[in-house]
Amino acid sequence: MSDTIAALRKQLQQLKTQQEQGAIDPATYAAAAAPLERQLIDQVIATPAAAAPGAALGRPSRGLVLALCAGVLAVAVAGYAYTGSPGMTVVDPRVMSAAGQATAATDAADEEQRFAQAVEQLAQRLKEQPDNAEGWAMLARSYAAMSRHEQALPAYEKALKLNPNDATLLTDMADTVAMQNNRDLEGRPLQLLDEALKLEPNNIKALALIGTAAFNRKDYRLAISHWEKLQSLTPADSGLLPQLQSSIAQARAMAGMPAAVAATAAASPAPAASSRASLSGTVRLAPALAAQAGPDDTLFIFARPAQGARMPVAILRKQVKDLPLNFSLDDSQAMAPAARLSLFPQVIVSARISKSGQAAPTAGDLTGQSAVVANTASGLTIEINEVVKP
Repeated sequence: MSDTIAALRKQLQQLKTQQEQGAIDPATYAAAAAPLERQLIDQVIATPAAAAPGAALGRPSRGLVLALCAGVLAVAVAGYAYTGSPGMTVVDPRVMSAAGQATAATDAADEEQRFAQAVEQLAQRLKEQPDNAEGWAMLARSYAAMSRHEQALPAYEKALKLNPNDATLLTDMADTVAMQNNRDLEGRPLQLLDEALKLEPNNIKALALIGTAAFNRKDYRLAISHWEKLQSLTPADSGLLPQLQSSIAQARAMAGMPAAVAATAAASPAPAASSRASLSGTVRLAPALAAQAGPDDTLFIFARPAQGARMPVAILRKQVKDLPLNFSLDDSQAMAPAARLSLFPQVIVSARISKSGQAAPTAGDLTGQSAVVANTASGLTIEINEVVKP
């Protein structure tokens, strides 16, 4: 691997660490990471192929995998996937002028186009260098990040042929196969995960995914086993930990098991609960979007932590015909005892009209959210004024 590629990977890892520690926000991280990711692909394109098949494949940073796992666990337990698109900048429209919003959207689109062009250049380069294991792995992950799963899978196959004993690569391929199969981890994804854990028993993403597979088929005790092992490997200050604890608590409840002894919490105290935690306000639909919502469409109103885990800590389900709606959220609407409103002093309140009626956001849904507020805020006004993009 060239020194430049190693340096770029180090920069990406440092950025991710800064985001996890709260030094930079997700928008700043995304804006800084996108050009580095594109440079990384450019360097792989420009780097000669490995001298022999089986050259070491690049592995995502541990911090990046932890961030991805938080989304995986949210899907497993609650059907929520509140994660941003790789390489895209997320900007709060309330703090930007119209001109600023237009510029940000244009910059993001330009960056996405440049990234796509770099990926295609890499694909062309690999036709000339079919033994470039590093390149095939990066091409597969790039296609997967762009949700081009049908193209990602052949690239994963080529990368694994060159390096069959890479647990992270096996795990990433399992994830992509599952995504192509409507998030179903049974069958080949599960086989790939089993192979990965035989090679690397402490692979973080593999443990998260195989626990998810067990949860989905209602084998809650096996899910708990995998997730508790993952918990033992998770740093105390990781944003994954509250979500992981919540998932374990949910699985224990479903299995009829008592709550776990809070040994982890003793080593890493949870935020103090506020008995006054309660949110209230009004949700309304922007007139410009009224024609895009039917009266029986599902309306979700939920609060999630401003930092760290993104699983809702309180949620209310209504219908569009209830709008405008006065709402209140408190601990009684928590999805799991270990993830309730009173444990998170700073939250974001969102409202989303789901066209499918499903909790997971999909393209065409209508959404709006508050700024970061205290978990005791009242008098909030949330306008549903945006359309969820593909």
